[in-house]
Amino acid sequence: MFLNRLTTRLQRTLQVLLTGQLSSGARGAIPPITPEDVAEFKVFFPLDKFFIFGHARSGTTLLTRLIRLHPAVHCNYQGHFFTRKPTIESLVDSPEIEAWLTRRSNRWNRGGDLSPVMLRAAVEFVMEREARPLGAQVVGDKSPNALLNGESVRRMHKIFPDGKLIFIVRDGRDAAVSHRFQTFIDATQHLTKTDWAIRAAFERHPEPFLRGERSIFTEKAIRRAAQDWVRNVTETDQLGRDLLGEHYIALRYEDLLASPWEQMTRLWAFLGVDTSLAELPRLLKAELGQNPDRDWQRQKAGELVGPLQKGKSGSWRNLFTERDRVVFHQIAGDVLEKWGYEIAGNTMSR
Repeated sequence: MFLNRLTTRLQRTLQVLLTGQLSSGARGAIPPITPEDVAEFKVFFPLDKFFIFGHARSGTTLLTRLIRLHPAVHCNYQGHFFTRKPTIESLVDSPEIEAWLTRRSNRWNRGGDLSPVMLRAAVEFVMEREARPLGAQVVGDKSPNALLNGESVRRMHKIFPDGKLIFIVRDGRDAAVSHRFQTFIDATQHLTKTDWAIRAAFERHPEPFLRGERSIFTEKAIRRAAQDWVRNVTETDQLGRDLLGEHYIALRYEDLLASPWEQMTRLWAFLGVDTSLAELPRLLKAELGQNPDRDWQRQKAGELVGPLQKGKSGSWRNLFTERDRVVFHQIAGDVLEKWGYEIAGNTMSR
């Protein structure tokens, strides 16, 4: 016992002699980047940055395809810098790295913690090295934030308080239907025996499902879908407004489909690029005529998704049973109504 205590004390003494500080055994909170550091980053990495968030199957991919039609805008997919663990913070998330980046003998840290500077530098380089050769003025990443919800906004704001956030919202019932079929096709490792039975039944005889007589969901699945959608939409929108202010904008997927030119010019103006370019309407119309996700799913599982209208609004009306409607509305009714979605026959605009 005595030898163990003596060894521990000697180790701590040696650590202080070598590093100038004593590790607590846990990484301290990563501080937000300072305004002075942000200003310096603008010199080295001058392109404006934006991020696209959204719940699963809410149109983030379509929005990315459309927003980068503008020659001054580049956007790529799924960096998950702030939206999926381990996130970019994992690069500095250990007491040893904290000790290195805060060490008093480290003459590069200006007497503080270099962690937020290291994180921002990594993201800036990844984004700009692809955007600069394309002549872009603005560069963004689209990463759905369904796994971390509002925490994604906090993490983004800590490192990019000057960055812009675009949040796309889709009717949670349509998002649930789309995500269910995506799971049936792309994430079968998450299916239970009951899920597999539902999938097989739909593939054999889809008509009862398409008439709302039989559910594609278990009760647990529809309940969780509603809860997850409510949390994502509520937290992301609230924190986007609170933390980012005029650097935050939200839109509905349904409005993007109904009025694509109006919505895209609003978003391009938000990013600060010229919306009067003559070729934009033609490019937008041509891109809207494509549906790569639909084509890929039909190629991979055509017998399963053949009866569905991919990317359309309101598919839940056919595929929800009465139980599904009741459960979803009980949990998400207020949020659906807030965003202007139909509840019990009433349609609102937002």
